[in-house]
Amino acid sequence: MTAPDALDLRPLSARSVVLSLLLGADPPEMAAKDLARAVAPFDVGGSTLRAALSRMTAAGDLCRTSSGYRIGERLLERRRRQDDAVRPRTRAWGGDWEMVVVTATGREPAERAELRTRLSGLRLAELREGVWLRPANLARELPDDLGQVAQRYTSRPARPPRELAASLWPLWTWGDTAEALLAHVARVERPADRLTAYAAVVRHLLADPVLPDELLPADWPGTALRGAYASYRRELEVQVHRTPGTGSPCARRRCGS
Repeated sequence: MTAPDALDLRPLSARSVVLSLLLGADPPEMAAKDLARAVAPFDVGGSTLRAALSRMTAAGDLCRTSSGYRIGERLLERRRRQDDAVRPRTRAWGGDWEMVVVTATGREPAERAELRTRLSGLRLAELREGVWLRPANLARELPDDLGQVAQRYTSRPARPPRELAASLWPLWTWGDTAEALLAHVARVERPADRLTAYAAVVRHLLADPVLPDELLPADWPGTALRGAYASYRRELEVQVHRTPGTGSPCARRRCGS
């Protein structure tokens, strides 16, 4: 079992706290005074908040409205991609595997590293250099522009599926860490500690290969970890909506309108 001190519990910056709270609001906008109240339980003071808001606005992460701040479109799109990754859509698996073969040559190291990160983000695993695959149980299409550097195929490897999956992903390690995270989030109480813990949960869920049940070890904790995260998101949304002023008519205006 993974020890608690080995978990990826990175202290959250004021920026991360602000983004978490704003993304829990509907629409993702809050008056400045309400945002100050909302971040207080997460150990973010007034001067720290003001500095963070200034930097985030200058960077385009936030935009000013007549009453406060709203998430910028770039981060909203990133959040949509993250939500899709945390709550992946699956379909019944008939035994086929997706295979992506990198065909582009002459790329710089940075370009190759970026492509590897992108393919991993699509929950593909590298069988050997330039050959990536996974069971075809995800209800999603690969990005169109991926066709500029790779070709996609459907295959049925001769190797036994469970054995192949176990060689491609560190399933036991992932499961142990997930169990440790579930135990950790069940006992932490301070709002700042809970937010930090669930940020680690999200990062871990993004590394879940989301395999068909028949390829997973027994008692796989993926569903339980997703359920814990979904419950926390609802809790955070309730907290945000209880903040005075959230959801007011002025909060419904779009940035720049």
